[in-house]
This record gives sequence, structure tokens and C-alpha cells, in this order.
Amino acid sequence: MTEKFYIAAYCRISVDDELNKENTSIENQKAIIEDYVKTNFPNSELDFYEDRDKSGYTFEQREGYQKLRRKLFKNQYDILIIKDLSRFSRRNGAGLVELESLRDEGIRIIAIGDNIDYPTNDDWLRIQIYFFMNEMPVTDTSKKVRNVIRRRQQDGKWICSVPYGYVITNSKTMAFEVEPTEAVVVQKVYELYNQGWGYKRIANYLTDQRIPTPRMNERARKEARGEECHIKAKSQWSIATIQGILTNDFYIGTLRQGKYTRKKINGQDIKNDESDHIVFLKNHEPIINYRVFATTQNGMKERTKSNYRGIKKFTNAYSGLMVCGDCGNPMFPMSRSDLKEAYRCGEYHKRGLKGCTSHHIRVDTLDAIVKSYLQMVRDTSSEMIEKLQDTIAKEESQIQTTNNTLEQLEEMIADTKAEKKALIRQCARDIARKPSQENDIQETYDELIAECDERIEGLENQIKMTYDKHNTVVSANRTAQLAIDLFDEILNKEKLEKNDLDLIIEKIYIYENHIHIKLKNDIDHILHSRNANLEKEQNQQSKNTKDKKFAVSVVSEGDPLEIFTATDGEVVFKKYSPVGELGNFAAQYADVLTRISQMPTVITDRDHVIAVAGASKREFLERRVTQTLESYMEQRRSYTATETSNGDTFPVEGIDQAAGIIYPIIASGDVTGSVCMLQSETVRIPRETEIKLCQSAAAFLGKQMEE
Repeated sequence: MTEKFYIAAYCRISVDDELNKENTSIENQKAIIEDYVKTNFPNSELDFYEDRDKSGYTFEQREGYQKLRRKLFKNQYDILIIKDLSRFSRRNGAGLVELESLRDEGIRIIAIGDNIDYPTNDDWLRIQIYFFMNEMPVTDTSKKVRNVIRRRQQDGKWICSVPYGYVITNSKTMAFEVEPTEAVVVQKVYELYNQGWGYKRIANYLTDQRIPTPRMNERARKEARGEECHIKAKSQWSIATIQGILTNDFYIGTLRQGKYTRKKINGQDIKNDESDHIVFLKNHEPIINYRVFATTQNGMKERTKSNYRGIKKFTNAYSGLMVCGDCGNPMFPMSRSDLKEAYRCGEYHKRGLKGCTSHHIRVDTLDAIVKSYLQMVRDTSSEMIEKLQDTIAKEESQIQTTNNTLEQLEEMIADTKAEKKALIRQCARDIARKPSQENDIQETYDELIAECDERIEGLENQIKMTYDKHNTVVSANRTAQLAIDLFDEILNKEKLEKNDLDLIIEKIYIYENHIHIKLKNDIDHILHSRNANLEKEQNQQSKNTKDKKFAVSVVSEGDPLEIFTATDGEVVFKKYSPVGELGNFAAQYADVLTRISQMPTVITDRDHVIAVAGASKREFLERRVTQTLESYMEQRRSYTATETSNGDTFPVEGIDQAAGIIYPIIASGDVTGSVCMLQSETVRIPRETEIKLCQSAAAFLGKQMEE
């Protein structure tokens, strides 16, 4: 009598050939398995399990297999049959472990196409070979896909679905445009948030207005095209959706790529640091302007710090920003018939003169004082602003220059790789002709091939530095334009608003006859560090009190300031450093110099260290340069340590590490900084090679600042 078995058959395919139809590949697998069972296991019961459009690299994402696996581990089947091992798994390690687990549960596994019957015929080595071969196409394809995606990202090409407010018009070229009705909703979300509304209140408002959610609109568009759609869409707006809209700089025309990296095939996405993003400004039509977006980001940060819970907290523009300079209590908004909008000490409000004095200050007086500070900063920064405006105007040509440079570097890499392949082929031919000289021939060609590898590595580093410089320019241009627009808008306003003040002010301290304003990033320290100060007086009048004068210190002249905003919307002011504009680019250049020369490298502006490699960044960065180094820069002299030198030429204050080489950085005829290569244990007296490297680096950095 023929033995009866309970058999499970598993079929899988990665991509359907035709949507909405039975996939022919799945049917072929079923037919092959049915014929095999009829021939070898007649009278047995056969059940099919399948997964369509599922990768063979993981088991967890396959619903069909997971359902089958639970039954296999309950011993509901005797045999598992598959067409071949590639249908079971395309991941070598995971597939072998799963196979052994099934074997340990007493399951017999048959792969028809691979002639595997495990463990009946325990050919474990052959199974390992099959799994290894099945994994190769997956990893190779994954690598190629990642390379293609990275290249498209670097070229500024959009590669995925667009956010709410935009719609893709051509799926082949990934062209997209603003969707007018959705754009109005996005603008409304920003408007409501900047008026003091919270995420939940905005979400409830949109839901109550019966405005379709992003998923509802996406489903409607697919159905309009006649496509079958399985999208589940709710009519309620979520807090997460509102937050995502408010933090996405896509709405100001910025294309930001490379935000996530997938370390493993079908693994979790890992968030990249913002410095690793590929950023393109003015890439597409914006829905929100820079000013509105920056106000929103700053508002989000301030609400996080202050446990903001509703619109009533900020009914007055200066609320939360002012404290009494004498007792430290918050200033309290007040309203009296004989006074315009004003504030007084909170402790005085509660306890009268037993607590503190009034410290009365009117809003129009505060507005005048704050605007005088801003006007002064803008006046002292006029040169910087003109330079940034010029940079913004040149942005398009800079981007085109960057693209041309990248194309040239890519061509040089391709040529060098072709040269390397030719050398390898020629080496084999020469050895075949003269086998007795194989060692000499191989040694000669190894040196030539090594030179090709070094050139390829150098060119790839140049590509990376070019991208970093491009992203730095793009980021600087955006923040510069935002700062310029912000200052002009605030200075032209008759009355300052809460959003304006949050962007620029950290705290305001009110004394009886003096006001101390602390701007973001301690601007007050910068303003009061100038040589020339001007004491101004601001008068305040009221009906029932005599005039009150407040002393305000302002600066009449000083060094240009660098004005920009951080990514979270915070306005930042620093002393302008042309070399500092190079940022990460200078740090990477220093790293290349150190690796080639084995000498720690320091790059400075006229005052401070802005990049270091081969030494502790914590110790060196932002330290002042010594008077010795300042002297070399002012006199435009270079320095090289020799056998007879004392080794006491120290370029950085507080660090006893002598310079081996110093070259000033000169851009457009002006000294802007220096490149210093420090003595090390391996290199104390620099050779001609290191001297040329340092000289070339200074010349190259100077040229970059002229562009």
C-alpha cells in the first residue's frame, strides 16, 4: 500500500509580470510541484502557500511563508516541497539556518530543480553552494541599485514620491509640480502654527473642515487613472502629518537627498547626519517662503524649551523674553488708560514696593531700542551682506561649474580604471612571453597599477570634497538670503511682532535706568567687544510720570559680522572669516595633507584655527593663533623648520607643538589665513615634498576663496 504524506508546497516570486492577473511564474511553480507529487507521492495531500512581490532575502516580510512556518513547527506537514532553493531563500546565512531549524523539527525538504532531498540525502556542501550562488544576484543588484540611486541623488534628480502639496506629472522623468488646492492647505498649516496653534488643534481644524488627508488625495488620483488601489486612507488628520509638513524644507524649494541610509538589504533605514545630506537650493517651485519657514522652525524650538501649551501664553509680543534686571522675576504685561502697551516687574505686580520697584517699560520704547541694535549690526555688516548677495547671484553659475568639474573628474576616473585594466592585461601577456622573468615583470606592473589606484583614490576624494563645497555654498546662500530678508523686514516694520523677536532675542533685562539686551548666540558680547562705543539715550513719556531715560550701549563701527541662521531658524552673528566659509572642505583638505605627509595640519583664518587633522580637534579648534603666526601672515612670509632652528615657532596659543612649515593663504591680494604643518615624531625636518604640499594647499585654498 502506498504511504500517505501531508505535503506543503511553497511558491514565491519577487515581482509580478502583470498586475491584477495570475502570475504565470507562480503557476509554473505550482504545475511543476503538482506533477512531482503525483509521480512520487501518489494519494498524498498537497496544500499550496505563496508570496507574490516578496523578496527572498528575508523571511519576516513574507506573510505566506510565516503562515506555513507556524504549521510546519506544529508538525501539521511531513514534507515541504519547493521548485528550487532560490524560491525558499536568497540569503545564504539565513536560508541555511532556517533549513536546519525545519530539519530539527522533522520536516523533509525537497527542492525539485536542484535535486535536493534533505535530510534524506544529506548533501550539505551542495546545499551551501546553491545558497551562495542564489545570494550573489541579490547583493550584486542591490549594490548596482544603490550606486544608481546615489548618482541620481547627486545629479539633483527626484527619485521617490513627492510630499503633500506637490504631484508627479511624469512618472518616467519624475517631473512634478505644485498642486494648487493642496498648496493652500500647506500655507494654512504654517499660518495657523505661526499664530500660536498647536499640532493637534491644526489637525482637528482640518478634519472639521472636511479637507481630504494626503492619503485620501493619493487614493483619489490613482482611482482617477483607473488603477486598482489598496491604500487605506482615514479622513482624520494626524499630529504626525502636521509635524511632517512643518519641518519639511521641500516646501521652500529645497531638494534634500540622502537623508537615510539602508545598511542592509531590506534592513531598517538609518538617519544620516545633516552634513551628509545632498542639498540643492531653488530646485523647484516653493509653496512657503524662507521667512515663514524660519519663523516656524524657531517657534518649534522655543515651544519645546518653554513647555508651550496654547495660544494664550503669547498674547503680548515680549512675553517670555523679559525679566527684571534687579530681582530676576519675569516682566508682567499691563494695561492702563494713561499708558500705552507696557510691562512692569512681576514681583512688583504681586507684592508692590515690598517686592521690587515697577521697572515700567513701554513696548514702543522697546521696539525702538531693539531696532537700533539691529540697524547698527546691519550697518557694521554691510560689507558682509554685499559679499553674500554677490554669492547668491553667482549661485547658478557655481552649481554649473561644480557639475562640469564632477563630469571631468568622473571621466578621469574612468580613464584611469581603463588604464589599470590595460596594464593588468599587458602584464599577463608579457609574463606569457617571458615566463623566466615573471617576478621582475610582475613587480614593475604592480608599481604601475598601485599608481593607478592612488590616482583613483585621489580623484574620488576630490569628488567628495567638491560635493561638500557645493553643499556648503548652497547652505550658506540660503541662510544668507534669509538673514538679509529678515533684517530688512524687521527694520521696516512699525511695530515688532512676537515671531520677529523670537528669532533674534534671547533675553531682555530691564533695570530702572538701563536696558541690557542679549541677542541670540550672545550677540551682546560681540557688540560690546568693539573699540568704539556710543552711549545713546531713549526717552519714555507718560501722562502721570515724568520722562524716563534708558541708557543703551551701541557700536558705531567695528569689524564686519557674519550673519546667518542655523537650520533650526536661529539667527547667528560671528566675526566674518573668509577662510571659515570653506568649513568642512578645509577640514577634509587638512586630513588629506596629514595622510600624505604624516605631519599634523592646521588651517587658520587671521585669528583662529578653523580646521585640524592629525591632532586633537578638541584642543586645537577655535584657539587663537600666536603673535608669531600673525607676524608671518602680516609680512606674507613662509617658514620652514631646519636642523639649526630652535623648534620654538608655535602657531597656536596654549599648545607647545612647533610648526614645521607655514604658508599664508592669499586671496585677491589679501592675506586671509594660513596653512601650518606641525612637526611630528616621524617628521621633524620637512622635505621638499612636504614643503610643496603646504605651498600648493595655501595657493589652492586662496584660489577657492576667489571663485
